[in-house]
Amino acid sequence: MYLNDAFDAEFDLQHRPERPIPSGAIRAPTVWKWGLTWLLLGLISLSLLGKVTIILAVLLALSILIYDAIHKIFSFSPLLMAICRLFLILLSASAAEEGGVSGGTFLSVWSALVLAAYIVGLSYLARNESTRAPLRYWPCVLLAAPVVLALVVNQDGFQQRGFLFSLVFVLWTLISLRHVFWASQPNVGRTVSGLLAGIVLVDLLAVGGGTLAAGIIFAGLFILALLFQRVIPAT
Repeated sequence: MYLNDAFDAEFDLQHRPERPIPSGAIRAPTVWKWGLTWLLLGLISLSLLGKVTIILAVLLALSILIYDAIHKIFSFSPLLMAICRLFLILLSASAAEEGGVSGGTFLSVWSALVLAAYIVGLSYLARNESTRAPLRYWPCVLLAAPVVLALVVNQDGFQQRGFLFSLVFVLWTLISLRHVFWASQPNVGRTVSGLLAGIVLVDLLAVGGGTLAAGIIFAGLFILALLFQRVIPAT
């Protein structure tokens, strides 16, 4: 997030003067310093967790840097953002004590691909906020990817729980999309903010709810995401 603003400082000066750097709330060199420091600290921390983890961490860091550097230039930048999220899931799986990336018949890989599809759809909608291009419906198809995986994977005793969490996810997605497709004054920012918070629900679908404690944690994270958006805008 820091590096995104640092790379976009010149663009924001012309198109988003309310952003932190062009508004004078913080100096660009300071943002560069903090952004690169956090990235380096993340790499150092993850280097303690094994060879596969550090390789994925380096790939994630490179993906982040490439995305931040060129996302305003190339139309395929949502794919780069999706790759960032994909590596994040695989990185987490690689750090697990059991299973790793290949655990559960590569379920972590499928979950990573599904989240990547969700991010592509979300990111293409987000591009409309700055480009003011006509809204398209096709990204919404990609937003449904988590539900497809949940309904395919969850069988027998897990089917009812998978359906319930899918229903929650679908309802929240529709609530978020109504701000652009069913509002007299379309608000892309509100839709994107809602869909970004919805990533927590995508992750909830991926783990199938887990224990009661895990479900409470996910609910808390979802609420926190919405509350923090009131202080730090998501777009």
